[in-house]
Amino acid sequence: MSDSDAPGGRDSPGIRTDPDADADAEAGTEAGPDPKFAHTRSISPSSPSPSLEADTNTDTDTEIDVDINVDIDIDFAKVFQALPSPVMLLAPDLTIIAANRAYVQVSGRGLEELVGRFIFDVFPDSPSEEATGARTLRTSLERLLATGERDTMALQKYDVEVPDRPGVFEERYWSTVNIPVLDADGRVSLIAHRVEEVTALVRARQAATPAPGTQHATLTTLSREDAMTADLLTRSQELQELNEDLRKAHARTHEVAVTLQRAMLPGTALPRHDFAAVRYQPAASFLNVCGDWYDLIDLDEDRLAAAVGDVVGHGLEAAGVMGQLRSALSAAIRATGRPADALTTLAQHAHTVEGALATTAVQAVIDRAAHTVTYSCAGHPPPLLAHPDGTVELLNAATDPPLAASDDTVPRTQATVSYTPGATLVLYTDGLIERRGEDIDRGLHRLTHSLEHHHTLPPEPLADAILADLVPAPRRGPDDDTALVVIRL
Repeated sequence: MSDSDAPGGRDSPGIRTDPDADADAEAGTEAGPDPKFAHTRSISPSSPSPSLEADTNTDTDTEIDVDINVDIDIDFAKVFQALPSPVMLLAPDLTIIAANRAYVQVSGRGLEELVGRFIFDVFPDSPSEEATGARTLRTSLERLLATGERDTMALQKYDVEVPDRPGVFEERYWSTVNIPVLDADGRVSLIAHRVEEVTALVRARQAATPAPGTQHATLTTLSREDAMTADLLTRSQELQELNEDLRKAHARTHEVAVTLQRAMLPGTALPRHDFAAVRYQPAASFLNVCGDWYDLIDLDEDRLAAAVGDVVGHGLEAAGVMGQLRSALSAAIRATGRPADALTTLAQHAHTVEGALATTAVQAVIDRAAHTVTYSCAGHPPPLLAHPDGTVELLNAATDPPLAASDDTVPRTQATVSYTPGATLVLYTDGLIERRGEDIDRGLHRLTHSLEHHHTLPPEPLADAILADLVPAPRRGPDDDTALVVIRL
């Protein structure tokens, strides 16, 4: 295989090869590092040996700078080609972008037969009625694209068409891992498809299995280690089948939970509420679905009540708790008209609802005649008020503990702020601003910045713009439920 056939010969993401790299290596010279793949650290002339110097700044908002005083030129294209395991890179549309030498060798196909083609055009399923290899692999890849998470496949029988013999398939067995490469926004930009062929081991296992009616293997018996390995491969296939059944059951439960959640939430803003927009996005994961709610209520001709809340639990149970608390808060705000009193009543009620402990909520009342917003928070992220000039104010002057998490005989607090017509009030749940491994203040800063940037938009496109800015990886979906209410004042 010539260097011109290497994956670097194409402008493919993440892998590019210097066409003179091997020639330089053979000549005993070293090619200069490609800036796209060279990872260089400076060396200090005064340093007699490599050292590690780290900035010990403990500010969580500041990245830690590490200066490694060693020259390290890494040609990742060479690393990719040198990997002993067969690896192929796929685009999100499952087009083959690159393959290393080990993959070219095990597949029996040159790069010109692989790169730029749809994977299942290159490796179609066997016409046998029992063939499931392509279907199982496609399911794994689609699951990875939907979740953004690595998918490890158990032993798979995936027959491969013999080169230069169309329609003739050879029995092959594989152990496969599909690994996502995510971009800065958490979207899948590449798939690393790594395979290990275990055909010889499976055939040896089959040979060591006694034929029907006999007590001994028909061919040479496997070593103890090989027999255990082959048996584990067989068991892993059985486990994958069970896992697939569990995934289907979870998917059905997820669908039921989301349907129940949507049925208990009010519909989108009524036509007369063209000044308001609401959004609800369920979590992509079954484990995180169905704890959030929102509500919009006309108290009278001038006053509008808006609320969002978040139940700690997940799944069908959380959806049921959410329904009870949303209804209770709706009744309380209608009866009292005061956010603090409504949340005090709800907190007392939460003690009687199993699963309601530590629920968070925010209740606001907008008085259009007085141009004020009165609000109270129960352990919930603060609402944002975007003024017509683009400045954004955090409404965090009335924050109390979550529901049923403190002495609920103590009255809760509320605060009132004035606004200028044309301002925008935003209420939301933490799924909008939280990301794994990140301080929630960073998410709050992103939301503030998004609102500053888009505050002139009408409510409907503004809600869409905020979700586009804040909810990462639309291919995967959010890690947690997300509820959003946008009101033009």
